[in-house]
Amino acid sequence: MRLKAKATGNASVDMNDRIYLCIKHKTKSIAVFEAKHDVDLLATDIGTMKLGAKLAAPSALRNSACSSRSTSSTQRHNDHNSSDNNGCSESDSIRNLSALSGKRTNEESASGDAQAAVSRQLQQRQQQQTSRVTPSHWDPPTGKALNDCNGSRKWNILDFDVGRVLGKGKFGRAYLAREKNSNFICALKIMYKNELEESKIEKQLRREVEIQTHLRHPHILRLFGYFHDEKRVYLILEYAARGEMYKLLQKQGSFTEPEAANYIAQMANALEYLHEKHVIHRDIKPENLLLNANGELKISDFGWSVHTRGSRRRTLCGTLDYLPPEMVEGRDHNESVDLWSLGVLMYEFLVGVPPFEDLQSHKATYRRIAKVDLHIPPYVSPEASDLITQLLQYDGERRMPLYEVLKHPWILKHIPDPRSV
Repeated sequence: MRLKAKATGNASVDMNDRIYLCIKHKTKSIAVFEAKHDVDLLATDIGTMKLGAKLAAPSALRNSACSSRSTSSTQRHNDHNSSDNNGCSESDSIRNLSALSGKRTNEESASGDAQAAVSRQLQQRQQQQTSRVTPSHWDPPTGKALNDCNGSRKWNILDFDVGRVLGKGKFGRAYLAREKNSNFICALKIMYKNELEESKIEKQLRREVEIQTHLRHPHILRLFGYFHDEKRVYLILEYAARGEMYKLLQKQGSFTEPEAANYIAQMANALEYLHEKHVIHRDIKPENLLLNANGELKISDFGWSVHTRGSRRRTLCGTLDYLPPEMVEGRDHNESVDLWSLGVLMYEFLVGVPPFEDLQSHKATYRRIAKVDLHIPPYVSPEASDLITQLLQYDGERRMPLYEVLKHPWILKHIPDPRSV
């Protein structure tokens, strides 16, 4: 379920559905602040929400300074996926945000380090929020309500304050949200049952939920729980403040080799975990990789994933540019399809486009994939070229395994301890 970005100044309020949206950015300073990709959305979004009546501010948050996080989504091949009312008045929110966003005073211009101070302050606030709610990457939130998200707890939409639209797509929307009891910030993905039924993807969604609910890894987006009502299905997801990797890649054009090595090491660790759990993702691409407030990568969108113990699959799924030869040729496949996608991803990180993309036609792209028609530009280092070539092998059995990827000279050159990223 990939959700398309929607930049909006104000979202409508559907009182009948009890989904309270409605963000209204009042000042230019907030818009500028968000454009800088600073990552505390709390005051900007839920702090300036209209809920029909003012929200009662939790005392624990009333003493917190107002701040603002930002995220967005984008689209390439398909429609695709993905703050806190902290008790400040709207004017206080705007005033504090203006101060935090580094409004250029003469003193700040002279010092030249205001933005760095803002970034440090935001990271500290994000760490404080995380430490209040999540003890570690691996554990569920300690907030009383979300503790039982996969247990006997019955959820409904009234358990959440729902904020801005993070993204929208063919089957629904994702919203920034806060669980009221614990003040835990999350993303709430809302899909309509009739649209799921019409597109015949109920089974796919059920499989996505069953798989992702049980995954616990720092580089895999957490699915905390789900619930449904007569018309809709709701997924309670980890919030990734910086949004899609694809948007960052589009903005920068490509990544430096140290940046790419860091992301590939994180990906390799996450895929190794998935394969140990007998899960094949089958749709690895920049649109399905999210970044949290600290810039750490999170694999998301498990709609095409499958849990399998050694058996081979034949379903053609995923996105064309990232499909391996065995899929485009209709042959059986296994977890080595994710190794191929990792190689395609690495190439795209360094070059800016997928290696087999042919703008003339899909058939031409199919042919290039089947032939492994690979051309690596000379500016890519020999070590990086070697790793790409080792991953983009026609025969899945010959692709470099993930434990060797993490020991490859190119990875170690930039990431001395790749297991720690």
